[in-house]
Amino acid sequence: MMASRLVVSTFVSLDGVMQAPGGPGEDDTGGFPWSGWLAPHVDEVFGQIMGEQFERADGMLLGRRSYNILAAHWPGVPDEEGGAKINSMAKYVATRSPMTAEWRNTEVLVGEAAETVADLKKRTDGEIIVQGSSDLIRTLQRAELVDEYRLLVFPVVLGEGKRLFAEGTAAAGLKHTGSTTTGAGVVYVTYEWAGKPVLGSVA
Repeated sequence: MMASRLVVSTFVSLDGVMQAPGGPGEDDTGGFPWSGWLAPHVDEVFGQIMGEQFERADGMLLGRRSYNILAAHWPGVPDEEGGAKINSMAKYVATRSPMTAEWRNTEVLVGEAAETVADLKKRTDGEIIVQGSSDLIRTLQRAELVDEYRLLVFPVVLGEGKRLFAEGTAAAGLKHTGSTTTGAGVVYVTYEWAGKPVLGSVA
């Protein structure tokens, strides 16, 4: 039976912030002052990890804001610098209102994301990664649509900003499936969704 696997692949600070890692102007919502916190920690191993993730992916799912950011950048990236894979792969943008998507191989999913993404998973196969899109991720978490988390945790504490697991996130149990650390101190850790948390007592 056809069914896609939905993977949240994201960069987070040690205190869980995922807002504007790439650079100034990426997302200054709320007056966020720390845009570009990822850059000082990028090295060759980081590049290899990201390259492998996109090579494995059959599609990419984005919220409208993240889609607009990436669509303004990637179409002009040369094939040999990663543009070939990302520009040719299937892309899906979840939005409540209609929009025009000019980035090639993009399908616009109009409606409530919990419903449109559930339908997307049923009618596609392979692996779909979610990049950025904090608001969309919270909706997917509440609907229990996330199958796996691949987190790159950076050695920086920001104290403010949009968080991966914000207040009100649906409770979930996770199974650790792997981890490694780059020379720049970035911890790459992966978890599979494992249903509701298992409770107990250490007494």
